[in-house]
Amino acid sequence: MSALDARADAGHVVVIGGGIAGLAAAHRLLDRGARVTVLEASDRLGGKLLPGEIAGVRVDLGAESMLARRPEAVALARAAGLGDRLQPPATATASIWTRGALRPMPKGHVMGVPGTASALLGLLSDDGLRRIEQDARLPRTEIGDDVAVGEYVADRLGREVVDRLVEPLLGGVYAGDAYRISMRSAVPQLFQAARAHDSLTAAVRDIQAKAAAAAQTGPVFMGIEGGVGRLPLAVAESVRARGGEIVLNSVVDGLRRTDEGWEVLAEDRLYEADAVVVATPAPQAARLLRTASPEAAAELRSVEYASMALVTLAYRRADADLPDGSGFLVPPVDGRTIKASTFASRKWGWIADENPDLLVLRTSVGRYGETEILQRDDAGLVAVSCEDLREATGLDATPVETRVTRWTDGLPQYPVGHHARAARVREYVAKLPGLAVCGAAYDGVGIPACIASAYAAVDQLGGDLRGVQRLTANPVQSLHGGAGE
Repeated sequence: MSALDARADAGHVVVIGGGIAGLAAAHRLLDRGARVTVLEASDRLGGKLLPGEIAGVRVDLGAESMLARRPEAVALARAAGLGDRLQPPATATASIWTRGALRPMPKGHVMGVPGTASALLGLLSDDGLRRIEQDARLPRTEIGDDVAVGEYVADRLGREVVDRLVEPLLGGVYAGDAYRISMRSAVPQLFQAARAHDSLTAAVRDIQAKAAAAAQTGPVFMGIEGGVGRLPLAVAESVRARGGEIVLNSVVDGLRRTDEGWEVLAEDRLYEADAVVVATPAPQAARLLRTASPEAAAELRSVEYASMALVTLAYRRADADLPDGSGFLVPPVDGRTIKASTFASRKWGWIADENPDLLVLRTSVGRYGETEILQRDDAGLVAVSCEDLREATGLDATPVETRVTRWTDGLPQYPVGHHARAARVREYVAKLPGLAVCGAAYDGVGIPACIASAYAAVDQLGGDLRGVQRLTANPVQSLHGGAGE
């Protein structure tokens, strides 16, 4: 079957990349009747979703929760047989460690942007609260096609709102800099509302009113018993059970367009395909597309990434007395090393059930542009995490076991203009029949965003561009799933 004269999503499709985006694409392709081959360069599947264990208890060593208010991730989990394993957080009450104290996470905000000054009482100084109240009297700010979140919010409400709340929330999602991050791509809901209102706080109140009218019920976030790292493994099992081929340790060395479709060269094996889905991070996608679409490759090479590390610590519960809640975020302005901590045994009931005598915590370290801290060895990252935890919570015990997981170039950055860059990549790729791209580098970094991107790519192969058009117009907002996400 030729991709030129038949539906490309119903022939043989090679998916390059075995992260959640690639696996979701493979799963959807099988639903469409395609023959599927997934090629993964590493020795494991799942990308940034990584199951592991510490002191005999199962934990996530990568992302730990998924947005449940979007349908994609929860629906895929159910389709892969994990429906009875879905669990909401046992507690979602987090704090902000700032100005020398753990302060309750405020309510009544949209990614840290409040609808009223009173929403941030107890977190901001009196001067900071008064600055928010000036927003209603300021002239309208034209934001054009895009604007940096931090820059716009600071102009309207003052830097303290950004530095104490917006920054740590966005940093938890992107490990980035709020003063560089695109509002259109990272907080699309706020971007659209801000364009329709003269006042930013009025825009937030409008969002809140519409959310209240929609009366959404159920948890905002969801986990999976045993960790969300089980999701890609279950999807892969479903793909194999339905006849899909998954090849690990298979580095793709060449991608070539032919009269009949595509040729994919991987580890001295040639795959002939009617279509190809490239579901890799941007640098690898740029390398693969350098010949087939040099313009798309050039755009993808410009995508920057942030590195980070997760430090997982297990304590004897009898030795560890922690404050209430699921953990805390840390604003960079406070000069601490860790940027968040999750009290995992508190947040996820299945961790506490597996060993009631154990208390599992994790910290995250590293933001965009921070390289010195990540050059420390594992023992150094554990030591600084323990020191910050002691200062924040009073925890002075010695952990019984520790794990350090490094995510080098783990999170793509979404600077101002990112949406236009993603659109250009897709425009160039669309000129080549039987080729599509998906993943965290385009429309959102969260699990539902990656899955939505994969589904849009598959639909594009079949000639349906509505999914791509929706994502281009409305990226999937990735929220912070509680401290330490």
